[in-house]
Amino acid sequence: MTEPILSPETAIAALSGDDNQIRYYAAWWLGKHQVQGGCTALCEALFDEKYRIPAGGYPLRRQAARALGQLKNPQAVPALIAALECDTDVRLREAAIASLAAIGDQKAVTPLLGLLQSDQEQPYEALIEALATLKVWSARPEIEQFLQHPSERVQCAAARYMYLLTQQPQYMERIIQNLNHENMYLRWAAVFDLGAVGHQQAIQAILAAQVPNSLKLLNLKRILEALLDSNVSTQETSKLVFQAIDDLLIQL
Repeated sequence: MTEPILSPETAIAALSGDDNQIRYYAAWWLGKHQVQGGCTALCEALFDEKYRIPAGGYPLRRQAARALGQLKNPQAVPALIAALECDTDVRLREAAIASLAAIGDQKAVTPLLGLLQSDQEQPYEALIEALATLKVWSARPEIEQFLQHPSERVQCAAARYMYLLTQQPQYMERIIQNLNHENMYLRWAAVFDLGAVGHQQAIQAILAAQVPNSLKLLNLKRILEALLDSNVSTQETSKLVFQAIDDLLIQL
């Protein structure tokens, strides 16, 4: 019988158990609690063969990839790069890409560029966002083409990349347009794109957006953290973010 997952040790042990639902929960638990001691076990779970759904995907692999992004441990980079080679589960590739971006290791740049230049369909939104996070500006010629992609979310990811590279306002405006989209998920995606941009105009646009206050708070927090890390924020901008966060907290 599997022990209840109440500690890092029981979570790590559960990953090698027989109950796939418990194994999935164990991977989530290790990521949620940022258990660095679980890094090796989670890397091994990236290549699990026991938990596969009829459509061909690997739920445990996906959750392990997401958990490794929460750990932000550079030791996971080689395994996450290897997981990109799984051509039967695009959602696994998407999770691995996002986690490589979260870790921020430049070793991920070459394999990510390889995906961008591949003829195979990719999770382009996550891929473009990762290249922007890693500041891979050499990808500009390829990414500019995604401004015309059929998916509006991919278009916004490309606009986010282009704004971070050029600081030209038309790219910010492209994202802001989606804040009024009838599809709420596109509105939410646009708020996250603005949270990555961190410009004063982005702050005002987030506050005015028709999205839950919890999403506004999350992205204002992202902007504030980026401003404080960069050491280049103006006192006015930082004060604006602090005030906006206070106002939203009062409303919750």
